[in-house]
Amino acid sequence: MDQTRFRGLKLTNAERQRLREMQSGGKAMTARLWRRIRVLELLDEKLSVRATARAVGQYPREVSRVGKRYLAGGLTRALSDDPRPKPERKLDSYQEAAIVALVCGPPPVGRARWTVRLVAEQVRRRGIADEIGRESIRVVLARHELKPWREKNVVRPGH
Repeated sequence: MDQTRFRGLKLTNAERQRLREMQSGGKAMTARLWRRIRVLELLDEKLSVRATARAVGQYPREVSRVGKRYLAGGLTRALSDDPRPKPERKLDSYQEAAIVALVCGPPPVGRARWTVRLVAEQVRRRGIADEIGRESIRVVLARHELKPWREKNVVRPGH
């Protein structure tokens, strides 16, 4: 890794003052924010990326990211996280409706009631979804306020 990569990183007096205020502000500060502030201070003091990483207990790659974000967007960007994309939904509304309909029906022969594990198994077996985990099933059931393992929580015709 290039030891002189952030020689151009130079904090202004106002930025240095803001960092000092943030550190002594008395507000709850996360360890991640504290490390980023310290990284900027050390890079401003002309320490190398590796020396800065050793001083704050981070990997050189993380120090490098903070420095790059400062150079690209200033202090606010260097101290904040990059936005993370939301994961794609595992089930569409039709698949969710099929799961709800499945749970509202009678359990398989030989079973007294539905369990989350049993629902996940049946969803895969019936081709509602190719791959589905128990947690995804639990979330769908919770969203629809269904608790099939409790006998009185599911409305079944003829009961």
